[in-house]
Amino acid sequence: MTIREILNKRDHRPWEIPAENWKYYQEWNHSIFLHWEVDLEDLKKFVPKELDIDLFEGKPWVSVVAFTMEKIRPKNLPSFAPISNFDEINIRTYIRSNNKTGVYFLSIEGGTKLSCKIAKGISELPYRFSKMKRSPNKFESWNSEFNDRLEVEYKVGGVVSKKTALDKWLTERYALFQDSEDSMNEFDIHHLEWPIQEIDLTKIKVNYPRFDTLLKNDPHKMRYSSGVKVMAWGMNKTTRQDSK
Repeated sequence: MTIREILNKRDHRPWEIPAENWKYYQEWNHSIFLHWEVDLEDLKKFVPKELDIDLFEGKPWVSVVAFTMEKIRPKNLPSFAPISNFDEINIRTYIRSNNKTGVYFLSIEGGTKLSCKIAKGISELPYRFSKMKRSPNKFESWNSEFNDRLEVEYKVGGVVSKKTALDKWLTERYALFQDSEDSMNEFDIHHLEWPIQEIDLTKIKVNYPRFDTLLKNDPHKMRYSSGVKVMAWGMNKTTRQDSK
């Protein structure tokens, strides 16, 4: 589908897209979703007080999402593969703010140093570099500074034709909220509904010492997606009254 066709398909969205033009195009491809139901009090330690933690049937969730970023570029400019294409991992939770449901990143890593530097400079998202290696049915990442490690071997299964309410709650998010030292930053995004498939993990190792109270044992839910094409709008900044 063309960008125009994607922008015109909005019935799945909980609110309208912004009136102004989008600013960035990107693709989130070959995505692995690992989801954990977590304890609310444990999660609160990592989320700014300006944001309300969203709950599904009374419980919060945290997800590790490993995927390949491709073709990221500003509007009206071409992508440049050495910068535009890189593997990424984000650890996110689900929040509510400004009458929107969105995500908040506890951690965000990229597999290319220059891409991380540029993405962090433009978006103020807390990108950091980690070594990553991807091959068919395998995703690996390691960061010696934080002692972080992710290793997943998997087999992709059949299409999930009938999504559960939880499937949609965990994937259909059209806003991102992130804190910086002096502001809360909001981004609107748009994409088609995520196509999702079953995934079978033949090996999993998740070691993020900072989040060991959240990412305990095996994930409670797992999914795979071939990916989505994404349009993102510019950052809306709100000055913070004090630190979290």
